[in-house]
Amino acid sequence: AGMKFFLQYVGFFLAFFSAAFLIISTWTDCWMVNADDSLEVSTKCRGLWWECVTNVFDGIQTCDEYDSIYAEHSVKLVLTRAMMITADLLSGFGFLFLVLGLDCVKFLPDEPLIKLRICLVSGVMLLLAGLPGITGSVWYAVDVYVERSSLLFHNVFLGIQYKFGWSCWLGMAGSLGCFLSGSLLTCCMYLFRETSSGRFHSAYSLRKGYSSAATVVTNVHLPSSQTATSKMYAVDTRV
Repeated sequence: AGMKFFLQYVGFFLAFFSAAFLIISTWTDCWMVNADDSLEVSTKCRGLWWECVTNVFDGIQTCDEYDSIYAEHSVKLVLTRAMMITADLLSGFGFLFLVLGLDCVKFLPDEPLIKLRICLVSGVMLLLAGLPGITGSVWYAVDVYVERSSLLFHNVFLGIQYKFGWSCWLGMAGSLGCFLSGSLLTCCMYLFRETSSGRFHSAYSLRKGYSSAATVVTNVHLPSSQTATSKMYAVDTRV
């Protein structure tokens, strides 16, 4: 039981931070950052939804939102948005399911097998969340790197060049955390399935035993009452 609690708490903290990292990564503005910051007086960051410029000297930040979501955007931007939002939803719901499956939460306290299945479902959802998260963040980073390398290879200088920033790294970290927590909940928690199933069946057998004993006691007293009634009926008939 102690090992089971430990695995649940480790999976809980991993799922919490992984979901938080994915959500923060999706809605922050530094997926791309200018690579020539030593020559610039400002830091330029591009996110999935807006672009921000921060002055190096006074720290004043100015952000410009992109056009409407229905406007034409690059395939990289649209697909990364879709994959990261999917990862956010799956990791969020996986974390909520995990909270309900914790033994310390008073939800279905007499059904350990059901709570264990809830933890397994949470693990599967976290594993699924890690797939679009890692795909979107790594693909975005590789695309930025390939674009920058091709410009350098052809000696093309557009005034500013980008490298992937901390939001992209945060997306990768959150996705890897989802894989770790999901693997922990699906693989390790599965080992406790037999224990929880045994407790469930033993409790059911105990209740069934009590029910059978009550039935036997009732049946033991039933013939004597029937015999007494028969004797009274025989006496009344003779009279």
